[in-house]
Amino acid sequence: MFSIQDLQNKLLSNETSSKKLIEASLTQIEKTKSLNAFISVLSKRALEQAEAADKRRADGKSKGPLDGIPVAIKDNLCLENTLTTAGSKILENFNAPYTATAVQRLEDAGAIIVGKTNMDEFAMGSSSESSFFGAVKNPLDESKVPGGSSGGSAVAVASGCVPAALGSDTGGSIRQPAACTGVVGMKPTYGRVSRYGLIAYASSLDQIGPFGTNVKDCATILSAICGEDSHDNTTSARPCEDFSKKLGEGVQGKVIGIPKEYFAEGLDASCKATIENTLALLEKEGAVLKEISLPHISYAVSSYYIIATAEASSNLSRFDGVRYGYRSPEARKLFDLYAKSRSEGFGKEVQRRILLGSYVLSSGFYDAYYVQAQKVRRLITDDFKKAFESCDVIASPTMPGEPLACGTSSSDPMAMYLSDIYTVSLNLSGLPGITLPCNSGKGIPVGIQWIGKPFEESALLSVAQATEQLVK
Repeated sequence: MFSIQDLQNKLLSNETSSKKLIEASLTQIEKTKSLNAFISVLSKRALEQAEAADKRRADGKSKGPLDGIPVAIKDNLCLENTLTTAGSKILENFNAPYTATAVQRLEDAGAIIVGKTNMDEFAMGSSSESSFFGAVKNPLDESKVPGGSSGGSAVAVASGCVPAALGSDTGGSIRQPAACTGVVGMKPTYGRVSRYGLIAYASSLDQIGPFGTNVKDCATILSAICGEDSHDNTTSARPCEDFSKKLGEGVQGKVIGIPKEYFAEGLDASCKATIENTLALLEKEGAVLKEISLPHISYAVSSYYIIATAEASSNLSRFDGVRYGYRSPEARKLFDLYAKSRSEGFGKEVQRRILLGSYVLSSGFYDAYYVQAQKVRRLITDDFKKAFESCDVIASPTMPGEPLACGTSSSDPMAMYLSDIYTVSLNLSGLPGITLPCNSGKGIPVGIQWIGKPFEESALLSVAQATEQLVK
C-alpha cells in the first residue's frame, strides 16, 4: 500500500504523473473487483481531473499534498451528477444534485475521487453485508466480514486501490472496519467536519472521517475537510488547523487512561494480550498508564440503539416513493404507494431499525425508552469528562475479538450489534477516536482505539503515530 506522502514524493520528483496514478488506481479497482468495494467507478471524470492536476503541477500551481492523489468516498456522500445510493435499492438510480461539503473540500485541495464505495444500506450495520449491491469482502480473509458500515472505503484502502478514503461513523462505522482490515480509521469530534451532503442515519451521532494507510494520511485528509460550514449549523466555529503539527512528539509524560470496564469479561484473551503488550511498549517510552473507570459504559450499546434507531425512523421518512427514489410499480392507492415503495425499497436491516425507532418514539414508550436513553447519554459523557481530568488520552480495544464470520449478521443480529461495544460511546459523547492495527503483519489485525478530548485531534494523532511507530 502506498501512502499519500509516497505518491506525492513520486509526483514531485516527476517519477510519475497524476494521470498514471489514476490509471493505476483504476487498474487495481478492476483487479480487486471480486471484493465488491465499489458501487460506482468514476473513470472518465477522474482521468480528466488528473490531466488538470498535471497541468497545475507543470505550471507551478500545485494545490498541496493532496493535489492529483486518488481517493474514494463512501456512497452516502453526495457528489454532484454522480450516482449516490447509500447502498439501497430505494436510491439505486439517484444522481446527487449537489456535492457534500467534505467532498468539495477534498476536491478543492486537488484530490481526485475515483469512485463511490460500497456500504451497509443507509450505514445500518457492522459487516457491510446489507448493501443492495452485495456484500463487501475482506481482502485479508474472505471468510470474515470487513466490518461496517464503511467497509467499502476500508477495503479500498486495504487492497491498495487508493491511499485514502472517506467514510461516515455513527457508532463505529469507520473505526470498526479499519480494525477488521488492518488500516487506520478516524472519527473526529462531532462538529469538526460538516455533515452537509451526508445522507443521514442518526443526525446527532453521524460524523464524516478519513481512512488511511497510516496516521499521517488521516491527519492530512482531516486538515483538508474540517471547518465551519454555513450549510450545517452543528459544525464548530473553531478554525481548521494542521493536524500533523504534533506528529513526532512521542508519548513521554503522557497519561494514558485504561478503563477497567473495557478490559474485563467479553474481550477476547489474545486481543487483550496484544493491546496490553502495546501499552507496555508505550510505558517504556515514557507514557504513564493509569486505570480509570467509566461506570455507565455498560449501558452504551442499549442507549445507542434506542437513540440511533429513533433518529433513523425520522430521517428515513423522507424516502416515501413520492418525491424521489424508488416508487413501487404495483401501487394503486396512496397508502399502497407508501407501504409498497418502502417495503420493497428498504432491506431487512433498515426495516428492523425503522420499526424499532418508531416503537421507542411512540406515545406510550417515549418516556420509558427514548428519554431514558438520552439521560444515559449524558451520564456516559460525564464519565468521559471526569476521566479526562486525570489523563491525556484513553486506550481501549476497537472490537471484542476477531472480525465476525460472513453471514453472522443475518443469522445473529445481536452479535453484530455487540461488535460495536467499544466504539458507540464516542458517538454518544461526541469525542474523537482513531483506530490502528497494533500487531502489524501478524495475521488477523487487532485494533487499538485511542480516544481524545473534544477538539484535541492533534494530540490524539500524535499518540496514535507514536503507537504506529512502535508496532511496525
